[in-house]
Amino acid sequence: MPRSKEIQEQMRTKVIEIYQSGKGYKAISKALGLQRTTVRAIIHKWQKHGTVVNLPRSGRPTKITPRAQRQLIREATKDPRTTSKELQASLASIKVSVHYSTIRKRLGKNGLHGRFPRRKPLLRKKNIKARLNFAKKHLNDCQDFWENTLWTDETKVELFGRRVSRYIWRKSNTAFQKKNIIPTVKYGGGSVMVWGCFAASGPGRLAVIDGTMNSTVYQKILKENVRPSVRQLKLKRSWVLQQDNDPKHTSKSASEWLKKNKMKTLEWPSQSPDLNPIEMLWHDLKKAVHARKPSNKAELQQFCKDEWAKIPPERCKKLVASYHKRLIAVIAAKGGPTSY
Repeated sequence: MPRSKEIQEQMRTKVIEIYQSGKGYKAISKALGLQRTTVRAIIHKWQKHGTVVNLPRSGRPTKITPRAQRQLIREATKDPRTTSKELQASLASIKVSVHYSTIRKRLGKNGLHGRFPRRKPLLRKKNIKARLNFAKKHLNDCQDFWENTLWTDETKVELFGRRVSRYIWRKSNTAFQKKNIIPTVKYGGGSVMVWGCFAASGPGRLAVIDGTMNSTVYQKILKENVRPSVRQLKLKRSWVLQQDNDPKHTSKSASEWLKKNKMKTLEWPSQSPDLNPIEMLWHDLKKAVHARKPSNKAELQQFCKDEWAKIPPERCKKLVASYHKRLIAVIAAKGGPTSY
């Protein structure tokens, strides 16, 4: 039968009395018939808290031992894609049985939280090297250079917005109420591809791309939109055209067209949308367009044009003014992905 609390406290008190008389762990263990580890634990508690009485606890003692916690942190850090159920099975191998929600809580207390992973372009060694070289080469360029750069890009705008996971708050048995569902349309409901440009002085032209985008279509877009945008934005004669390394942009015919039309381009590292500030404007555009809830492709096209024209010049100016920070971020990441 286990000793009562009173007898246990009396025993602990005797341990301390003998310890204070100058006896060691071994002598106390032999005199009282206790394990040496028990004696040591009682003395350590007395030294730390000044008492041998059981102190109040915040709840049930944790089932995750220090060893199990170290294993959890080690495995989750080594492979962030490991699921809590896989970690649960790993702990079971060392005879620690806990619910996977307990594992998530314990990881959270140690600064590891479940999050949706950020999507970033795949960077190979040559991409990383090119990004780092670009950032170092242009780090000390004067602000006037960036203010006379015409930033360009294409993007797709979906009719019903991006398909992303969203959480909602609802009561039981209300899953199919209109306010609690996201409407879907077969084959996505449609989208439009647009080409746009901007400079520090404001947004340039936006062109809707009809049909398949190829090098010929791209050259037509440049012909109809680049120089009018340069004049509209009042860029200096030394202006530079920025474009990414999409094959349609760098094909032989496109390169010859650019040379023939005396358009100087900015050399560009592949897989680097984070170095193009127009990506922030695409985000602004899509948010504004989807807020207007277009119901068909015709409305979607018109809303894209309307909202692009509404982008404040101050927004463009700030994006270009902070470009130096993007270069610093790439250098700090040694050419790897950045938060932009």
